[in-house]
Amino acid sequence: MQRFELEHVIRASGDIAKDNEIIVIGSQSILGQFPNAPARLLASMEMDLYPRNNPELAGKIDGSIGEGSLFHEENGYYAQGVGPETAVLPAGWQDRLIEVNNANTNGISGLCLEVHDLTISKLVAARSKDLEFVQELVRQEMVEKATLTSRLAETALSKIEQQRIELRITSLFSK
Repeated sequence: MQRFELEHVIRASGDIAKDNEIIVIGSQSILGQFPNAPARLLASMEMDLYPRNNPELAGKIDGSIGEGSLFHEENGYYAQGVGPETAVLPAGWQDRLIEVNNANTNGISGLCLEVHDLTISKLVAARSKDLEFVQELVRQEMVEKATLTSRLAETALSKIEQQRIELRITSLFSK
């Protein structure tokens, strides 16, 4: 997905939900902070999101411009309507959102996760595609170990889960 495609999905999602703020929580939120992110980080054609003021309308977005929709068929990318509980994030993440609002979004703000918050959510999810994404962020020097460790401490997880992720962070930066 490219930045203009992210902007298109933000605009369409806001129109569908009648909400001028769309929270983008998946990997493509990287395009908020890094509009020209490396191609290896942009492989996904889905954008996980929900309307900030009407999160209950995420399903309506998914039904209108989600996977398998006419929108998806015509554009090759789509929205994945999710809920606020989908991603486990550090405390204060909402204060660090990166706003995407321009002529292409038609005044609708896409609020994208800051890269360290995104990385923590990916480390918590720990699917192979999430870990590959995080490895690429580290390879590209787009995240800092100290900030990740600090954000991890601000994330509501069990002690065992915190330790598992802390070990993974240490391992990622020792390569």
